Amino acid sequence: MDSARRFTILSGGRAPGGSPAEGALGTLHTMPHVIVKLYAGKSAEQKAVIADAVTMAIMASAGSSADAVSVAIEDVAPTDWVDAVYKPDIVAKAATLFKKPGYNPL
Repeated sequence: MDSARRFTILSGGRAPGGSPAEGALGTLHTMPHVIVKLYAGKSAEQKAVIADAVTMAIMASAGSSADAVSVAIEDVAPTDWVDAVYKPDIVAKAATLFKKPGYNPL
């Protein structure tokens, strides 16, 4: 398997150069999955608005179709934020952040 195809299958995205990837079954696909972690307390309606906005942003920026995008929203208690999100997802993965927070709770 060539490296471009391997990249595409593993990443679920587009091959280098931006062309759509052809999957193992011969269908074109992109499959971004976004996980949003929020303080607990948002209503189902608010979460649906967030998921729609994230989907639209992915469609506009990555060229994915709405059917290819999935969005998960995880509730996190404010008292758990530092240990459950800030340390493992922000501090430990700082090199992967494209938008860094403007706060530091440590």
